[in-house]
Amino acid sequence: MNDYIVKAIALQDQVRAYAIRSTDTVSEAQRRHDTLPTSSVALGRSMTAGAILGAMMKGDEKLTIKIDGGGPIGTILVDANAKGEVRGYVSYPRTHFEVSESGKLDVKRAVGTNGTLSVSKDVGLSQPFVGQVAIETGEIGDDFTSYIMNSEQTPSSVGVGVLVNEDNTIRAAGGFIIQLLPGTSEETIRFIENRLLQIPSISTMVKEGLTPEKMLEEVLGAENVSVLETMPVQFQCQCSRDRIARAIISLGQQEIQDMIVEDGKAEAQCHFCNEYYLFTKADLEKLLEETK
Repeated sequence: MNDYIVKAIALQDQVRAYAIRSTDTVSEAQRRHDTLPTSSVALGRSMTAGAILGAMMKGDEKLTIKIDGGGPIGTILVDANAKGEVRGYVSYPRTHFEVSESGKLDVKRAVGTNGTLSVSKDVGLSQPFVGQVAIETGEIGDDFTSYIMNSEQTPSSVGVGVLVNEDNTIRAAGGFIIQLLPGTSEETIRFIENRLLQIPSISTMVKEGLTPEKMLEEVLGAENVSVLETMPVQFQCQCSRDRIARAIISLGQQEIQDMIVEDGKAEAQCHFCNEYYLFTKADLEKLLEETK
């Protein structure tokens, strides 16, 4: 099964709903960054929510999420777009704590609660739209709920979950975002609130292999959900050797000449995907020629 997002409408068009299977996407991030379990869960939850927020956008629009709660994991950074492409990393991927008193990995301790969650949306204008909220729980899902409510003025519920195997690989990842549309009746609001109290945890649903469609049915009732479309999701980085080469060229002739004389090479590594790029002396000399 490949990762994908479901977009749906529910309860007589009063509710907009999204759900995602993100297991392969989070697995790729874990593999590339060699994250330990607590870091894997924090990054995976953030990428899962980010992918859904990206799916709410259109065309070439994209967004960047920055979570900095002051905890030992450092900053979590996620990029996502309207095409189902998402990438992310954490400052300290080897951060890990044993399970908390609740029996779950202590994500709150790793992320911290003394900082902010910000979302910068590039919709093709001269300046991006930026929304920011204080981190309340450090558990990621609740903090995204707070962000959507306070920055976008849309009552929402965000559920994200990641399960890690004993060998540190990702067993399952997924989540949902439920949003109330203007004019939602009090009866519908109470219905959803009661369902959210009764449903299995998102981690349980992910563990049991529920598809995104089935997750929404658990939350909203099978008879109430109408799927509008599905979209594939994947870990996708925008870095490339050509982009790095253009960046080197943009430094100018003198800077490139200094690289040739002093180091005889240039090296670059992408934070988002950990790809390593080496430009030899001969490579640099060719780039130098392109600047003339």
